[in-house]
Amino acid sequence: MPSHTPFTTTDTPSPLDAPSALDVAEQLLALLRDTTTEPRPDDQLEALTLAVAADLPVLLWGEPGIGKTAALTQLAESLDLPLTTVIASVHEPSDFSGLPVVGDDPAEQGVPMAPPDWAVRLVRAGRGLLFLDELSTAPPAVQAALLRLVLERRIGSLQLPPGVRIVAAANPRGSAADGWELSPPLANRFVHLQWTHDHDVVLRGLGGTWPRATLPRLDAGKLPAAVDRARRAVCGLLTTRPALVHRLPSTETRRGGAWPSPRSWDMTIRLLAFAHAAGSSREVLSLLVRGTVGDGPGLELLASLDRMDLPDPEELLADPAGADLPERGDRRQATLDAVVAAVRKRPDKSRWDAAWALLVRALETGAPDLVVVPATTLAALRQEDWDVPESIERLAGVVALSRRADLSQERAAARTGDPVGAGR
Repeated sequence: MPSHTPFTTTDTPSPLDAPSALDVAEQLLALLRDTTTEPRPDDQLEALTLAVAADLPVLLWGEPGIGKTAALTQLAESLDLPLTTVIASVHEPSDFSGLPVVGDDPAEQGVPMAPPDWAVRLVRAGRGLLFLDELSTAPPAVQAALLRLVLERRIGSLQLPPGVRIVAAANPRGSAADGWELSPPLANRFVHLQWTHDHDVVLRGLGGTWPRATLPRLDAGKLPAAVDRARRAVCGLLTTRPALVHRLPSTETRRGGAWPSPRSWDMTIRLLAFAHAAGSSREVLSLLVRGTVGDGPGLELLASLDRMDLPDPEELLADPAGADLPERGDRRQATLDAVVAAVRKRPDKSRWDAAWALLVRALETGAPDLVVVPATTLAALRQEDWDVPESIERLAGVVALSRRADLSQERAAARTGDPVGAGR
């Protein structure tokens, strides 16, 4: 009988089993989407997460393509919050104020305002990040409808739960598609953060690793002091500068940004308390304060905080050997000036000697040039029956060197015919 060759299979795949071109494309896209995050200092990202933790509405301002939407998406993922994106400009005012639904007996039951489906989903979830995108392209009627949503968290007859945070994004009017200026009532309800790109962050992110957004760690032991400090700072500034309580800007563009009002000062107190409890840097605090009450009032508040944080000159004079002087140059200079002013106000030999000891400590622990002016002023306060302390000899060289530098500058200016400091 003829032999039969048994049927065998081969490793050659059938054309039906081969991945299609779209399947391979999807594999490549999956690899490109595969990125990671890392803890990395980022002031604007920390300011954003701090405002979100404080449950304040945030508005990110930035040019198109700067990464506002990507930052919000990554923030939602990091905080494990479901993200709901609503493009404000493509909605009608009724989408935010609610649609009237006529029941069986409107005269008896009234006409309830039905919320949109995305609001219902947020309420059912009990938590989430509501992202209002393209806010500057929303017409005035839509902006008016958003007022209650942003401030009261109400949409129609529906109340959003406390676990929902609100963040918006906008392009400047010049780069927005059919853009509008923000109305003053709506603008005054937001913390305004200018969103810019950081070259190093972008490069590392394009390489596959973006900075990680995490909620700030609040020190439970600092909470009462944080609230007290925030209230004292704001109330102290507004006591001396009552005109800053409410100042509506004169131009339409500035009215659409951050400006001071009782509402925005209340928001500022909350942000100050959170920043202090979290140990945030001055840079982060500056972004938040200026983004809430504007640049001018914000900088004045930061200066007031610096003065509040300066050590008491009387405590320094009482124990110069154990004095803890500020590290930052401007604050150290202000502290030394305050010490000399305290001695001038109540001159006494022991206080004069203690001030010299403080200047020596400042010389040993910081920049020598910071003690020149205080030392010169303190020397002028000496009375005839006061013996010169030995510590002054350690400062004499610094003062003399500074004077020689000033004389050299004056002589150089005289040779060139320019007044001293004209080029500064």
